[in-house]
Amino acid sequence: MIRKCDTLIIGAGPGGLSAAIYSARARMDTIVLDKSNPGGQIAITHEVANFPGSPNDTGPGLIEKMVEQVKQFGAEIIRDRVVSVNFKGNVKVIKSEENEYHAKAVIIATGANPKKIGCPGETKLIGKGVSYCATCDADFFTDLEVFVIGGGDTAVEEGMYLTKFARKVTIVHRRDELRAAKSIQEKAFKNERMHFMWDTVVNEIKGDGIVESIVFKNVKTNELTEYFANEEDGTFGVFPFVGYVPNSLLFESIVDTEYGYIKTDDNMNSNIEGVFAAGDIRVKSLRQVVTATADGAIAAVQAEKYITEKFSK
Repeated sequence: MIRKCDTLIIGAGPGGLSAAIYSARARMDTIVLDKSNPGGQIAITHEVANFPGSPNDTGPGLIEKMVEQVKQFGAEIIRDRVVSVNFKGNVKVIKSEENEYHAKAVIIATGANPKKIGCPGETKLIGKGVSYCATCDADFFTDLEVFVIGGGDTAVEEGMYLTKFARKVTIVHRRDELRAAKSIQEKAFKNERMHFMWDTVVNEIKGDGIVESIVFKNVKTNELTEYFANEEDGTFGVFPFVGYVPNSLLFESIVDTEYGYIKTDDNMNSNIEGVFAAGDIRVKSLRQVVTATADGAIAAVQAEKYITEKFSK
């Protein structure tokens, strides 16, 4: 079955939902496609403390409000997996497992996922001590201990940010030296709260509803060491920063990308007329809910302008 619409949004995370709100409010016939339930990464975030106007909200709670707004303005959210896209011509053709969609404009908001360590216990304890966002969750670990996994620029920079909150931050790296830029390393080594664990990987994260211990493995000796949370603290933080994976495989050979992230201008235009990108899938410096929603709003407004100019002649 062929479904026609003005604006089709691929991805129902904060960026996609924000785009849907603005698009539908502008009286654009709007469809949102997502292979799973709305929310993206934020849907598994236990607490969101830094979204303006919603202190101490939960990730699912915030998404629930966004979905309600989307529906209030008349946009349709469909659970369907996109399998191919054809962005040639004025009408964009998007094929899914269930339908074929014809849209005047497309907004790609498929996001990016942090790479996981891949050890037992990691997924089970996400939001319960395991976090992939220091900016989001650092405050929850005030005066606690934190382990940062990784040795690149992001890991070290996020580790230094965490020292503003945690009483001790330990960088855990599989090599005997950091991969971060020398200038970043120098700052880290001067920081009294920063500590380093070399030639080490995480073998397992343990806990009953909250992180309680972590098992380290020395890659040179294969020795296993289990670290337990301080009795008074009851827990500690584990922040893996071993990279992100943009969900762009479907678009990489079609739109311009950089390391898998879609290149856009300030108005969220990709290199293809009528195709926009919003949120974590974009090349950008900060991947947060607030920047994703801003991207979505801009993309929707620009898409509406594009449709009006292109199809009203």
